[in-house]
Amino acid sequence: MKRSFKQLFVGLLVLTLMVSIFPGKSAQAEENDFLNINAKAAILIEFSTGKIIYQKNVDEALPVASMTKMMTEYLLLEAIEDGKLDWSKEVILSDYAQAISQKYPELSNVPMRKQEPYTIKELYEAMAIYSANGATIALAEAIAGSETKFVEMMNAKAEKIGLENYNFVNSTGLNNEDLAVGGVPMHPEGTDANEETTLSAKDTARLAHRLLTDYPEILDTASIPFKVFREGTPDAIDMPNWNKMLFTEELKVQFEGIDGLKTGSTDAAGFNFTGTAERDGMRVISVVMNTTNDEGVSTEISRFIETKKLMTHAFGSYSVEELFPGEYQMEGESILPVTKGKEDSVEIQTKEPFKTLVKDGNKDNFKPQFEINEKLLNEEGELTAPVKEGDSVGVMTVTQEGGQDYGYLFGNEQEGATVELVTKEGVEKANWFVLSMRAVGGFFSDLWSTVAGAIKGLF
Repeated sequence: MKRSFKQLFVGLLVLTLMVSIFPGKSAQAEENDFLNINAKAAILIEFSTGKIIYQKNVDEALPVASMTKMMTEYLLLEAIEDGKLDWSKEVILSDYAQAISQKYPELSNVPMRKQEPYTIKELYEAMAIYSANGATIALAEAIAGSETKFVEMMNAKAEKIGLENYNFVNSTGLNNEDLAVGGVPMHPEGTDANEETTLSAKDTARLAHRLLTDYPEILDTASIPFKVFREGTPDAIDMPNWNKMLFTEELKVQFEGIDGLKTGSTDAAGFNFTGTAERDGMRVISVVMNTTNDEGVSTEISRFIETKKLMTHAFGSYSVEELFPGEYQMEGESILPVTKGKEDSVEIQTKEPFKTLVKDGNKDNFKPQFEINEKLLNEEGELTAPVKEGDSVGVMTVTQEGGQDYGYLFGNEQEGATVELVTKEGVEKANWFVLSMRAVGGFFSDLWSTVAGAIKGLF
């Protein structure tokens, strides 16, 4: 009995030590829950650095509903930039797009007419402000010729911009069964009748980050709280922005600096929101998916309440700081040997200042490290002359010691995770005579060392 108790005690002790040394996913999840975000998945990042501030279940692909339209917006703005479309171009809706636009109010839409021309600008505003689904399909068809081909473009672009857990099945984010017209399925070919677009929270943030990086003008439209579609005509319809954080009367969720980006909701997705806000020069992006209130009930307002929690935390506890200046040199790490040059070494330094997101009080917890590109060195670890001033020789990485560090949205390869190391000055190649004399000197030096060693061995 005593032996059994002793074995049990030792076993419990070992288990306790293992849990403390090797924390599992549940322990990590508890760390993530310090904000008590009521969502199945969530992520919060600082825009300029891509630094992740908070994350919860960020890799699981989930239905995103109308947040899908961020990819449609991206491809539209790309087509405008490439000259394939222009804002004033008029299009006639297909029977499919027009029929979907008539599904109102059960779906978000601006009802549109057959054989009536609509400009790309009108359709874009209806999509970006009011999440109009018929208008979105019309844009997809204007870009690619059909929604089926447009979906192929969406998935190809997703791969190109570095998304990992995604599956775009239509241009709108609706469940495919909602795209039936008169009982006839009209969803894109190659997709199932009840499929929905899925993305992980991290990939949704990546898409939003890329959209804001390449086409920041999206915010000019996404931030409009209210507009009338075809104002002054018999077809006029109010378009209040689904982003309730833009409305000052929504005191519970209003937030200074909010200017985008895209809501989304279906039965499968619940209530989702990709938000972005800027204060004092710092911009953040947040994503919340399948949100609930504190009682676990799915409500429309919950996505904005959870977003407000995230953004309040970001702006209240973090700032972007310059930790190391441009032309920074590390003591004992800032000289590289050079062979075949007029000088036998060259100084190296950072090309630009290193800035990153810093939690209040943690500025001294960051440590730099110089990483030299070994492909540039010979077997003796030397650069070979000639060396130009400003030549890239590696990168400086910075690690945070202590505290929670979730890394970067696109991994450590992302711009902002490192800063380039360059040579401080140039080193010209020595002429043939100098190189010859060095070779002769090296020969006699090696010879003398050999002779001296042999003589020393005799005594």
